[in-house]
Amino acid sequence: MKQTALSRWLKFIIIGVGICGLIVYGIVIPMLGQTIAAYEKGAFDYCYWPWLGFIWITGIPCYIVLVLAWKIANNIGADKSFSLSNAKFLKWISMLAIGDAAFFFAGNIVYLFLNMNHPGIVLFSLIIVFAGVAVAVASAALSNLVLKAEVLQEQSDWTI
Repeated sequence: MKQTALSRWLKFIIIGVGICGLIVYGIVIPMLGQTIAAYEKGAFDYCYWPWLGFIWITGIPCYIVLVLAWKIANNIGADKSFSLSNAKFLKWISMLAIGDAAFFFAGNIVYLFLNMNHPGIVLFSLIIVFAGVAVAVASAALSNLVLKAEVLQEQSDWTI
């Protein structure tokens, strides 16, 4: 597969993920939150807006990651797959993922102590936290590999 075709496919996937995220953050989560808030005849009404704001805040780093992934796809299309900029973008993705996972976990704990969360939800949220940590570790490893490949490519360019 050519670099430009790969870049186009990556951009298509990034747009698809962005649209799916908008649907989940803009439609599914608010509807689910209203259903939960209406449960037990309004016993959880006071939790709706704080939780919705919290979930929306956790979505911000996700969209920043999509912007960085778009830049990586542009570099791949320009035949600069192994570049210092891609390594930096991957490092930023790693930091955003670990920060978002930590924020999500801390928020769940705070809401638990404020009696706005259930211990079962906190345990379930560990799956999401684990996924964020996995993305952080994978992107940090890719960043390191891309950086090493960039150094090797630069050395081979000088050897003729």
